[in-house]
Amino acid sequence: MARNIRRLIACCSIAVFASLLTTTASAVTQKNGAAIHAKGGKAVKAAKASKKPKHSRATSTAIVAGLAATTAVSATAQSSRAPSAPGTRDTAESMLNEVLEEIGRQRFDAALQGIDNLIRIHPNFRLAHLIKGDLLLARTRPLGEMGAAPKAPADRIDDLREEAIARLRGYRDRPSPAMVPRYVMQLSAEQQFAIVVDTTRSRLYLYSNDNGRPQLVSDFYISSGKNGSQKMREGDLRTPIGVYHVTSSLSAKKLPDLYGSGAFPINYPNTWDRRMGRNGHGIWLHGTPSDTFSRPPRASDGCVVLSNDDLDRLSKYLQIGLTPVIISEQVEWVSADGWASERQSFLNALEQWRTDWESRDTERYLQNYSRKVDVMGQDFDTFARGKRQVNSSKEWIKLKINNVSAFRNPGREDLVTVTFEQDYRSSNLSNVMKKRQYWSREGNRWRIVYEGAA
Repeated sequence: MARNIRRLIACCSIAVFASLLTTTASAVTQKNGAAIHAKGGKAVKAAKASKKPKHSRATSTAIVAGLAATTAVSATAQSSRAPSAPGTRDTAESMLNEVLEEIGRQRFDAALQGIDNLIRIHPNFRLAHLIKGDLLLARTRPLGEMGAAPKAPADRIDDLREEAIARLRGYRDRPSPAMVPRYVMQLSAEQQFAIVVDTTRSRLYLYSNDNGRPQLVSDFYISSGKNGSQKMREGDLRTPIGVYHVTSSLSAKKLPDLYGSGAFPINYPNTWDRRMGRNGHGIWLHGTPSDTFSRPPRASDGCVVLSNDDLDRLSKYLQIGLTPVIISEQVEWVSADGWASERQSFLNALEQWRTDWESRDTERYLQNYSRKVDVMGQDFDTFARGKRQVNSSKEWIKLKINNVSAFRNPGREDLVTVTFEQDYRSSNLSNVMKKRQYWSREGNRWRIVYEGAA
């Protein structure tokens, strides 16, 4: 799919005006069939023509071939794609996609009209300006690649190419509703939505809670760390991989313009990150500067960045302290049956831990814990001695766990983060607390490697 999209970009791509790559959107005009673009107040003529020529047949043929390769999908694949929720998919992306489809049909006037409409709505959308520039230049000569204009900064052109590839791949290769992200095993009743980020695809997926099962609502183009993912330390310019949640909301009034329309911090580093020696801070979901519609796929210092329009749409679904944000390098999609089987396997392990605790059979209960466990700062031996002593004084134990959420870690560790409300009753003590555990698979069994208050 990526190869086909690169082929499309190379074929239908279109030269870029150097001014489109500055911090503000350029004024693009057309006079006597020539594209004129302004940079620093100086007009530069990109193509000259005494009369309005037709688009090159060679260019048109290449565009059609590239587009056909990109959009060719079977009827089954088409029918399995998730429908778009009204008003939630990226309007800019849908308009961009329509423009490219018009190019594929060789309806260049319609494509130019569509790109003009897109620029009118989003005047700072540099990729849209680039495509308009290429459409204009394609009237005078065949174009072999995106950003063929002389003197255009190569790094900026590469950024726009990568953005175009990421946007098209994400928009046209949306996951089927029959597939779900492996990581969202169980949403609690309180958690109305969940976020799953794919840093390789530069995509953020929004899911709703359908009785514990994730249901795709929408998806958005995002930018992530300049040096990729797998954040380990402060200043490494990487985006963390793991299970997090939104901790607060910061309005634009309290932030520099860099963060756009607002920001939503997440709890990196979490307990597991700290245990693994990871550090750093200030990882947020946030917007773009007021003069920028979107940033290249790899452009942040580690944050997940959306366009301001998209952040505003997404913000309506975020619950402070509740919404999980699962960041992966590449989302693993599984069938509904596969998801249900993995989910049930883990929930069975959690239930076994609960019933073993109620049984007051301490040795059986301790089998649920790894020898490497950390229980509120205690190692296994210390925890085991205390539990044996405490249980010997109990005549009975009753334990309920409510509002369970469970998320598989998308990192290299085979790990599940589970959070729940624990209602403990015994013959001599009762308490209610919110608890978080990390479970790791050891051999063919899930065991607790961390336990503490949430």
